[in-house]
Amino acid sequence: MKKLNITILGDGGWGTTLAVLLCRKGFQVTLWGAFADYAAFLDKKRINVKFLPGIKIPRKIKITHDLKEAVSGKQLLILAAPSQHMRGLLRKIKRTSYSSQAIILSAAKGIEVASNKRMSEVIREELGRVRFAILSGPTIAQEVARGIPSTAVIASADLAARQYLQGIFCTQKLRIYTNSDLIGVELGGSLKNIIAIACGISDGLGFGTNTKAAILSRGLAEISRLGVAMGARAATFSGLTGLGDLVTTCISPYSRNRFVGEQVARGRTLKTIEAHMQMVAEGVPTAKSAYALSRRHKVDMPITREVYRVLYQNKSPLKAVQELMTRQRKEE
Repeated sequence: MKKLNITILGDGGWGTTLAVLLCRKGFQVTLWGAFADYAAFLDKKRINVKFLPGIKIPRKIKITHDLKEAVSGKQLLILAAPSQHMRGLLRKIKRTSYSSQAIILSAAKGIEVASNKRMSEVIREELGRVRFAILSGPTIAQEVARGIPSTAVIASADLAARQYLQGIFCTQKLRIYTNSDLIGVELGGSLKNIIAIACGISDGLGFGTNTKAAILSRGLAEISRLGVAMGARAATFSGLTGLGDLVTTCISPYSRNRFVGEQVARGRTLKTIEAHMQMVAEGVPTAKSAYALSRRHKVDMPITREVYRVLYQNKSPLKAVQELMTRQRKEE
């Protein structure tokens, strides 16, 4: 297994973290970046100042902008690009000489806006019947890179693939579980970002712990409702990629999605916020997809609906809170 050649496609915080982690385990690792200038900077400086400051990138990791070089002959391709760029990246990979026997692992958490499809569906559409899996869970990149005890989940319908990948990623500081519920794991990792934006709005408005607890618990309820309607198992949303990831993203000071909500509540426009962010807040585009999916599947998702209206219809955050609090009374 140590001779395994691995490429991580995406030099953001999470992609860089995975490269460092796998290099420390003794694998041959290549890190690919979409922008030639920044890839050259990383190769020279060996610190990802934009996305993972303070973490040294080992010299053993090959850093490149050449996609053909990055994927050629590799047994494992890890997709760590933002979800809205995933299809475009896959189409570029198709034009290279990548191995059709390679395992494809998506580490992105989002739903494609144009199609409202999960990343596994996008992968299947673009690459055909390849072996693929999903990596998700409560994994703040800075904490994993610093060796703080963390957990994650490998999800795949392919038992052998998920057990194989479990062995690759497990360390003394990162415990990996497996799950066959691909839909539930993907939806949990994607939809929690919307609830994190709602928690950020709560923080920005100066609300307290009671409010955040309500958003977390009711947010999990609506994520579960949509998940079950789309074919996921309800139990998945009580696990690491549901409740675990939700809590992490809603309370962490590193959470980009919580930050966006906080800034919106303080009166900044979404355009201004995103223009000053180095990293992508996946919950912003996913709010569009989730809102569309809730309508398609006729699932009530009041928090998601209000986040969508705040982000895309210029609704006042205070007005959104008022309408959530004064909706028709119901049983839990």
